[in-house]
Amino acid sequence: MISLKQLQYILAVADSLHFKKASENCHISQSALSTAIHTLEQHLGIQIFERTTKKVLITPLGYQVIQHAQTVWEHIHHIEQLTEQDKTPLSFPLSIGMIPTIAPYLLPKVLPSLQSTYPEAQLHIEEDQSKTLVERVQQGRLDTAVIALPFACDGLFTLPFWQEDFVWVVPIQSTYAQSSHLSGHDIDMNQLLLLNDGHCLKDHILQACQIKQSAPIKSQSISTHSLHTLVEMVACGLGVTLIPQMAQHTLLQGLSDIRTVPLAEAGPHRDLSFIFRPNYARLTSLELLATLFKENLNQAALL
Repeated sequence: MISLKQLQYILAVADSLHFKKASENCHISQSALSTAIHTLEQHLGIQIFERTTKKVLITPLGYQVIQHAQTVWEHIHHIEQLTEQDKTPLSFPLSIGMIPTIAPYLLPKVLPSLQSTYPEAQLHIEEDQSKTLVERVQQGRLDTAVIALPFACDGLFTLPFWQEDFVWVVPIQSTYAQSSHLSGHDIDMNQLLLLNDGHCLKDHILQACQIKQSAPIKSQSISTHSLHTLVEMVACGLGVTLIPQMAQHTLLQGLSDIRTVPLAEAGPHRDLSFIFRPNYARLTSLELLATLFKENLNQAALL
């Protein structure tokens, strides 16, 4: 069996063409180095070096062995670089799933700080609904995902980093706009606009408002995956909706025909969390990422 030490020794001799200098560079005795190389030559059944009292020569087969040894050593070096890189937080590619009701409102708040704090970070963001993201994390096709809880995440661990409330978006001319807060029971269900089935935000809103899924809701006839669309419909006087606090600035910018009213039901109304597999090897980096997200969301909330 060829050892890495033997490869190191023949490369050292090939580099200096001198056994004494090679042994000094490898920090071992000359006799130990000579014995290790001799053992390798016996194992291979060839002579790598021709030794005389005045010089060392590399045999033709020895050149081939040394070339392969150099390739092996380069691969070893690359492996060591990879492991060292992995020890540096967020210096490796990281695939993160995010749901559509989080990604466009969270990323602008955290990415500038992330790029400044961890310039070597390589995030690959994939946007999809919670069910799909949970499955992809479970299958190992994503490192992690940011979703809103509560949501079924069988076999996965969670790392919460933010809690938020929902706010009503109502037409400014409506009677709702005169209220300091609104309960789900204050709203005409025929005016409630929600996202399509499959979006966990719809389920979270119904749960926060204590509205049963079986209740007749006008939004069942509306087909949209976009909070922007819902807000524009509110601005046109077609109903009312609820949005996460995080999304207010982005969704309401430039719209003067609407007003926000706090949801009366006690919050927080949803928890934002990383989900990951129990044996995920880079939990430390996820924890750093969660801390950075929380700090930047706190700063944004104070503005």
